[in-house]
Amino acid sequence: QVQLVESGGGLVQAGGSLRLSCAASGRTDLSYAMGWFRQAPGKERELVAAITWRGGSTYSADSVKGRFTISRDDAKNTLYLQMNSLKPEDTAVYYCATSTYCRSNGCYSLSAVYDYWGQGTQVTVSS
Repeated sequence: QVQLVESGGGLVQAGGSLRLSCAASGRTDLSYAMGWFRQAPGKERELVAAITWRGGSTYSADSVKGRFTISRDDAKNTLYLQMNSLKPEDTAVYYCATSTYCRSNGCYSLSAVYDYWGQGTQVTVSS
């Protein structure tokens, strides 16, 4: 019902910045909650940041707090992740996701509610 396409990944040196984008299409009216996840080799996928419709509420994992900023432009159906002060440990495949059934601030920061995913974009941070 919702299609998600990420872009903006790449190779960057430690301390650098990248901005990821995620274009949503289809039933975007269902996308109250949206988030960015990442998965590094050999590690579990983790929720990095999440946001509610119109950016009313945001969540950031402790590992990225103060460095990454999530935002969304609902008029353009686009989700963003601005990543600053990147570290080698930020290297991972980053996925955009949305929840079509979370409708409150009580659930948008829970990984289990996300049911639609993009294909992922690789971010590599060199030391």
